[in-house]
Amino acid sequence: MTNKLTSLTFTLALGTLALGVSAAAAAQQAMTEPQVQSQLTAQGYTKVHDLKFKNGMWYAEAKSANGDRVDLRIDARTGQVYPDEQVSQLSKQDVRASLETQGYTNVHDVEFEDGMWKAKADNPAGNRVKLKIDATSGKVIGTY
Repeated sequence: MTNKLTSLTFTLALGTLALGVSAAAAAQQAMTEPQVQSQLTAQGYTKVHDLKFKNGMWYAEAKSANGDRVDLRIDARTGQVYPDEQVSQLSKQDVRASLETQGYTNVHDVEFEDGMWKAKADNPAGNRVKLKIDATSGKVIGTY
């Protein structure tokens, strides 16, 4: 019985040591607060505040490029951002500029809805159209 107890104690001690090393290694690989702030800014988020590290994730509040207030979770190792709602990295001005470079004129009623941008404009042929625009690239993906 003493051998079994000693063996169990030794196994538990090794497991605890391994967990401690893994936690320390994970903490060393985690992004720092300035790195997270920079990552969010690069992805179009503004007014980032309440940046906190908890349970291996970064948490923050910010404004997305499309102007919505969002709560964010950021993977501390990869920097992957998980907003609490769909957002766009493009602003209304970015969408307008993209449409103009694609030959559209009189761009108006630009709105972000259901994960994509929508707008009204005149196409290169001069016809009025309603457009669906990719939230990442700004390219027209359809009409409605």
